[in-house]
Amino acid sequence: MTSLPPPAVSLSADEARRIALRAQGFLGAPDRRAGVRGVLRHLGAVQLDTISVLARSHELIPYARLGAVGRATVDNAYWTGAHAFEYWSHAACILPMEEWPHFAFRRRAYRDRPHWSHDLPDGAYDTVIKQLRAEGPLTATDLGGAKNKGEWWDWSESKVAVERALMYGEVVCTERRGWKRVYDLAERAVPDAVYHDDLDDTECLRRLVRLSGQSLGVGTRADIADYHRLKGEQVDAVIAESDLVPVEVEGWAKPAWAAPEALASTPRGRHRTTLLSPFDSLIWDRPRTERIFGFTHRLEAYVPKPQRIHGYFAMPLLAGGRLLGRVDPGREGKTLVARQVSLVSRKAVRPMAEALVQAAEWVGCTNVRLERVDAPELREPLTAELTSLT
Repeated sequence: MTSLPPPAVSLSADEARRIALRAQGFLGAPDRRAGVRGVLRHLGAVQLDTISVLARSHELIPYARLGAVGRATVDNAYWTGAHAFEYWSHAACILPMEEWPHFAFRRRAYRDRPHWSHDLPDGAYDTVIKQLRAEGPLTATDLGGAKNKGEWWDWSESKVAVERALMYGEVVCTERRGWKRVYDLAERAVPDAVYHDDLDDTECLRRLVRLSGQSLGVGTRADIADYHRLKGEQVDAVIAESDLVPVEVEGWAKPAWAAPEALASTPRGRHRTTLLSPFDSLIWDRPRTERIFGFTHRLEAYVPKPQRIHGYFAMPLLAGGRLLGRVDPGREGKTLVARQVSLVSRKAVRPMAEALVQAAEWVGCTNVRLERVDAPELREPLTAELTSLT
């Protein structure tokens, strides 16, 4: 690691928390005129995932910040007018189209080393490119089918070829249709203004580190690296030229950096009360979430059911700038079912009731049913609050 400059600013733990909340769109009034596309640009990446409980995670992200924006509106905002593309960032993410040039370093890295254990017959890659060129945007099914007859990863040669082309940047995912990726030639789908790979690796990394700092507000080296899944040494190589400001944060054992604009004014405004997707960028980094909020967050969807503590898709409750509990939701017809509710204290009762009612209304449910409340003494107050709000 390169030598670090002395911190220019000292922040209290509370100041760092509020800076992080504002940077992620949870403190202060959101720019509703910019809508879903504004949220995407502000965050820089919205993670995708197959799990759909209340809604898919990429729908929950703008909902948490803007409120009850229509689900069709969300998809249209992402996938029409060449405003976004899907690529590998923190994970599989929707990214603002203007970030296309910044991922040239990753596309080059993918071209320089083999991926997966799939064999690709001679000519299969070129065949897929020719079909896309001739027929326009296509799904893997349109290209001949995504799978052979084996296990989940037993992809067909056309699926392997088009995914490889996606990683290399010759193909781009322009939308999800029925959760299937829709592929097109990047030269056709990416606007001319950003369709170039002329940024060298250092410049790509410098810009991504700067953007990560903006989206986080304040973060350690590990926080900044995790946002777009960079390596620590990649961050080290460019952070001095990223314009981020070295800061010292009370209680943080590691050096940190903040975006200059995050330090320019004191974070003020109204806090959002909402349920968060486990894949929300506010909390997707577990060590950072514990450091900032004192809250242990873990997705248990892939944990064997007997070993789960909080439930399959436990959604943390954000209220007053704090994480005050979580709920594992489900839907049965027009009922939102709170399968398991965990609250830190009595003060979390009304915010959880409000968040449940708002989420129910957003997905078209007309009532909320509690199944389990981990603190039995809070069940009756929570039930009473839900009754008063519905």
